[in-house]
Amino acid sequence: MHAWLCENPVGVDALNWKELPTPTPQAGEVLIEIKAASLNFPDLLIVQNKYQMKPPLPFVPGSEYAGVVAAAGDGVTHLKVGDSVACLSGTGGFGTHTLAKAALCMPLPAGFSHVDAAAFIMIYATSWHALIDRAQLKAGETVLVLGAAGGVGTAAIQIAKAAGARVIAAASTDEKCALCRQIGADETLNYSQDAVPNAFRERIKALTDGKGPDVIYDPVGGDFAEPAFRSIAWRGRYLVVGFASGPIPNLPLNLPLLKGASLVGVFWGDFARREPKANAAMMAELAQWYGQGKIKPVIDRTMPMAELKAAYAHMGSRGVMGKLVMTNP
Repeated sequence: MHAWLCENPVGVDALNWKELPTPTPQAGEVLIEIKAASLNFPDLLIVQNKYQMKPPLPFVPGSEYAGVVAAAGDGVTHLKVGDSVACLSGTGGFGTHTLAKAALCMPLPAGFSHVDAAAFIMIYATSWHALIDRAQLKAGETVLVLGAAGGVGTAAIQIAKAAGARVIAAASTDEKCALCRQIGADETLNYSQDAVPNAFRERIKALTDGKGPDVIYDPVGGDFAEPAFRSIAWRGRYLVVGFASGPIPNLPLNLPLLKGASLVGVFWGDFARREPKANAAMMAELAQWYGQGKIKPVIDRTMPMAELKAAYAHMGSRGVMGKLVMTNP
C-alpha cells in the first residue's frame, strides 16, 4: 500500500507519499481499500499539531473516507469482503488502504457513490445534530447559516430546507451566494458587501422583517459571532459549531439574557461516542434522505490522491465550495 505519512507535524510540506506494509485487520477491524477521501479543516490542523486529537507519530492523515472492505478481522459480522463502506476515524484516509474499527463503518446502500460517501458523514452528522437535535428546528422557522458555501454550511442549508425552514445563507462572494441559492437557500447575504458589524446586522434585519433568525448556525466564529447574536430572534438558538475564521469570540453574556436566547454547543463527535444508538438512528435517516434525493454533498472538485498537497493549498485559499475529495484509481 501507499499513503501520505506525517512523521513531523509541522505542516503540509512535511507529508511524504510512502510505500508501507499492507496491514492485517485484528479482531473487530476491517481493512478498507480506499476509493475516495475528503479533505476537512481538521485534516489541516492535525498535520500542523494544532488539533485537539494528537495521534502518535508517524500517522496517516485523512479523517473521512469511503471504499471497499478488503479483509475482515475476527468478530466482524455486519460487514464482509466486497462491501462498500464510509468511515470517519480521524486518521488513515489519505492512502490506498487503511485499517478501521468495523463499528465506525457505515455500510453504503446500492447507488451511494464513493465520492459522495467520502464527503458525507462529517458534514451531515454535524448539521443534523446541530439543527434537528440541539436546536429542535421547526418547520416555518428561519435559519441563518454562516459560512454557508463550505462543507457543513451546504449540508446545513439542505437539512434546514428538508425540515421545512426558511434559510438565509451568508457567504463571502457572489459565486458562493449563487451556489447557496442553487441548493435551496431562500435568501443570501454577501458579507464582503454587507460588512460586519453594522451593514451585516442591517441586512439580517431587512431579510427577517426586523424579527431576526430563530436559529443561527455558526461554524465561523470570529468577528461574525457578536453581530449575528445581536440580530437573533426572541427565544433564538445560537449554534456554536466551530471557528473556521480562527479567533474564538468573546460574547457578552447579557446578550442571551436580553434576547431570551440560548447559546448551544454542537459537538457531534462526543454525541456519537456518548449516545451511539441515537447517532446510529440519525445516520440511518440521513442515508434514507440521500436515497430520496433530499440531500447530496456539494463536491467542489475531485483530485487524484497524489495531488494532496495541491488540494491543501486550494482549501487554504478559501475558494472551496462544498467538499474537496481525493480519489484513488
